[in-house]
Amino acid sequence: MKKTFIAIFSVFLLNSCSDSFLDLPSETSLSTATFYKTEADFQQGVNAAYAPLRSVYNGTAGINISGAWAMGEMHADNTYFIHNPNYRALVDGEAIANFTVQAANTITTAKYVADYQVIARANQVLAPIDGVTFGTESKNNIKGQAFFLRALSYFDLVQYFGKVPLHLTPVTDRNGAALPLAEVEAIYTQIIQDATQAASLLPAKSKQEAGRATSGAAKTLLANVYAVQKKWALAESTLKEIIDSGEYSLLSDYASVFSVSNKNNAESVFEVQFKESTEGYASRFIYDFLPQPITAAQVTSITGAASAQARTEEAMNIPTPDLINAYETGDKRKGASIASIQLDGVTYPYIKKLLQPHAQFNITGTNWPVYRYAEVLLLYAEALNENGKTNQATTYINLVRNRAGLNNTTASTQAAIRTAILAERRVELAFENKRWLDLVRTGNAETTMLAHGAKIKANPSNYYYPSGVTPVPAAFTNISLTFPLPASESLLSPYF
Repeated sequence: MKKTFIAIFSVFLLNSCSDSFLDLPSETSLSTATFYKTEADFQQGVNAAYAPLRSVYNGTAGINISGAWAMGEMHADNTYFIHNPNYRALVDGEAIANFTVQAANTITTAKYVADYQVIARANQVLAPIDGVTFGTESKNNIKGQAFFLRALSYFDLVQYFGKVPLHLTPVTDRNGAALPLAEVEAIYTQIIQDATQAASLLPAKSKQEAGRATSGAAKTLLANVYAVQKKWALAESTLKEIIDSGEYSLLSDYASVFSVSNKNNAESVFEVQFKESTEGYASRFIYDFLPQPITAAQVTSITGAASAQARTEEAMNIPTPDLINAYETGDKRKGASIASIQLDGVTYPYIKKLLQPHAQFNITGTNWPVYRYAEVLLLYAEALNENGKTNQATTYINLVRNRAGLNNTTASTQAAIRTAILAERRVELAFENKRWLDLVRTGNAETTMLAHGAKIKANPSNYYYPSGVTPVPAAFTNISLTFPLPASESLLSPYF
């Protein structure tokens, strides 16, 4: 992280304006000291703060595995990998799935670094902005976005890594790049402060440019933090504000929520923006989710993309039998989320939810959903239930279930509602990187993953291992609730 901040301090800034906040100009032309002089400069700066989110969800160059879905889904019981004994370049992905992660893991390191890139760029915006005069409304909007992005990134870091350095100002020298590890509670205090600031400064979704952070997104983040901290009264009141705002609604068709032609729709609270183009803003994650080895013709049969290429590596983020069986009979979300293909006589499932029409192989414009209104409703149900309002909670669970074609929940006691909400979140938010964090915050991570690991070891062929191959002996023996801090960063800091 020290080298990350040095690099950002050295080469951060930008040199041209663009109509789209997806577009990023050169990062090497101007210095921080001379750049921030006008409203347009700050607009470019906050645009740059969004950019690393694409790395968090899409994976970085040379690492086709995104830490977001590897650590959020494969590290839980929702997805696994198809072991390929002839391709051993993705062992870091296997380690995440098998709970054998080491500090040198390239995937967890890339996620850590990308989060701090967002934070560093947000700090570069926030530090000088009050010293430059321009319109109050625009200034508040830019500040709100920066506060939101910093809060979102620290929330990501503290949940996955625990204690991390707390940088709140730009790094100006090498010494400032290394800070002590902050206590978890101190990090949460800062996240709440930033998210609260963002909520007060940002406009509502209906008044904001599509794709940018909004007051509703900031409040959803804030409520999520309160849920993790079990501050249920605060979570309930914050979520009620979102629901009462009238800015969001469930779409009638679950599959259409993720449509590439329906980005930032009425159900979208915040999503990471991608653009189908060769300009560097495209998503490609659905290709990493394909069962492999797979021929070019089979890739085309799934994606419809022209000039497809065979994939002969190792498939990641493959839905587990456990998740597939978690859907109730008649649940429309199952068909919208999971499909299957037969490869060499074996049928493998794959993620269909984020597979959207596109023209070229490995270039898609599918956005990644971070927060949806369905999650707001389920979080609100959870807060009501924890606050003793169990009867009210079922109303909001049923809104989500009924949209999926299911009858009202039969759960009626507080304990049963807890179980029902966790189960509902699993299928409603499948592949959206919520499962591991849900297991941790509800206290179910260790028991669930020990049992899951035992099933994989007992029947490896059911979990995509070829005949005669089994998980490594150390798999699922240590269910740690956080990931190790990156070795490459600890070498540069005396505090790790």
